[in-house]
Amino acid sequence: MDSKRPTVVLGFLGVKLDDSRRDAKRWDHWRPSVDLCRHDDLVVQRFELLADSKHNSLARQVAADIATVSPETTVELRALDLVDPWDFEEVFGALLDFARAYPFAPEREDYLVHMTTGTHVAQICLFLLVEAGYIPARLVQVGPPARMNSSALGTYSVIDLDLSRYDKLAARFRRERDEHAHSLKSGIATRNTAFNALIERIERVALDSDAPVLLMGPTGAGKSQLARRVYELRHERRALAGPFVEVNCATLRGETAMSALFGHKKGAFTGAASDRPGLLRSADGGVLFLDEIGELGLDEQAMLLRALEEGRFLPVGADSEATSRFQLIAGTNRDLRAAVREGRFRDDLLARIDLWTFRLPGLAQRVEDIEPNLDYELQQWERRRGQRVSFSREARERFLAFATSPQARWPGNFRDFNAALTRLATLAHGGRIDTALVDEEIERLREAWGEAQRDSSVDALEELLGPAGVAALDRFDRVQLADVVSVCRAARSLSEAGRELFAASRARKSSSNDADRLRKYLARFGLEFERVRSGSTPR
Repeated sequence: MDSKRPTVVLGFLGVKLDDSRRDAKRWDHWRPSVDLCRHDDLVVQRFELLADSKHNSLARQVAADIATVSPETTVELRALDLVDPWDFEEVFGALLDFARAYPFAPEREDYLVHMTTGTHVAQICLFLLVEAGYIPARLVQVGPPARMNSSALGTYSVIDLDLSRYDKLAARFRRERDEHAHSLKSGIATRNTAFNALIERIERVALDSDAPVLLMGPTGAGKSQLARRVYELRHERRALAGPFVEVNCATLRGETAMSALFGHKKGAFTGAASDRPGLLRSADGGVLFLDEIGELGLDEQAMLLRALEEGRFLPVGADSEATSRFQLIAGTNRDLRAAVREGRFRDDLLARIDLWTFRLPGLAQRVEDIEPNLDYELQQWERRRGQRVSFSREARERFLAFATSPQARWPGNFRDFNAALTRLATLAHGGRIDTALVDEEIERLREAWGEAQRDSSVDALEELLGPAGVAALDRFDRVQLADVVSVCRAARSLSEAGRELFAASRARKSSSNDADRLRKYLARFGLEFERVRSGSTPR
């Protein structure tokens, strides 16, 4: 405490703890309100003792005993009459009125709120009023001495609710937060600012919400792995006890889809030789991850919506409903809003799962993370195979230079990346990847991506413009626009895409605004760069 300013204590009379007539064999007359005023290193100038009027006799006795052990302490008896000291609303209201009327002068006095006495409700209310700033004080907690006798002195500790003063505690919170985020990233020290901010947001949602989560992003961006990490984090925090159940909805078709998701009764259809619980019931109390949820049929979507809202559904061939409560994590690489407009996805289901939506960027949009992911994949190879593999310095530099360049499309994202490193590690003689192997792999990737780009050009345009929009284009515009879209998706910015697309004309001119030129070209088709890059359909 500041020795230059008087110390004022505010606290409740301990109707039981402060009563000297209590069982001497148990407490030996230790009374917290009196004991607080006995410490040489904590001189209390004034004690504001809050008490119900019916306990005035005890309050006066405590005041007299404080005067005996600490003559410099003035005790002010403050009447606080409560009908029910365990009624939260009444206690909080009475204390709030007291705090608003009290002439606090923090520039002249130091205030302590005594937290040892009073009902638990009173203690909680005092804590809240201090935390909210209605009472400009710190908290003080006292404890009995290790050995009970009439002269033994108890202990006290002062607690400041400003956590910035608790460096160790704050550091522990930061470490725990970083560990959660590190876990969600599979232990990879990613460097991309936007991706790290996304992971922090997902971590907060994972810890505080059991609502559906929608993970959007291209194939191979890591949706499935992230969903499992979210489950592991929630399971570790005991937020759920059930299992993690995963299914790719693209593998579910027709009647088998209903059976797989919702289960069936024996004899419900040909081949149903026994009862089947279904994935929803298997996920009871846990997490159900439906990857590529946009591939579900409309009937399955309707039943899934009811299961999410009511926790009930009807298995195939059953007369009675089954129940299951689970958290849904859905994944998709499609624009579900476009699917709603085209009648392929229910708008009410999208509204239900769209509370927490996160778009995972592709690998080409996270070039800063390619190097740490390279190290991670090599560590995973060593763990699985028990064999250490490394790059020569020149080979590593050459591979990273290509992997982070605009020419590296990574259309399959981490699946492509993992496959490339698997091939390199498998062919490395003596566990060493040299430049010849890297050059061979780069050439193989270029050839594969060239074929993939030609095969996917129409798909990319349909994703942006819809089938009708593509059909309305002349072949000349369709081919040209497909190449522009491909370059935009590989580039990190509008300017970078413009430089690649208009390199020749820029070389012939002293100056050229490539970004503005590209922006105007895309606008001809109703497109914007960010939407082209992310693959979302314009609204």
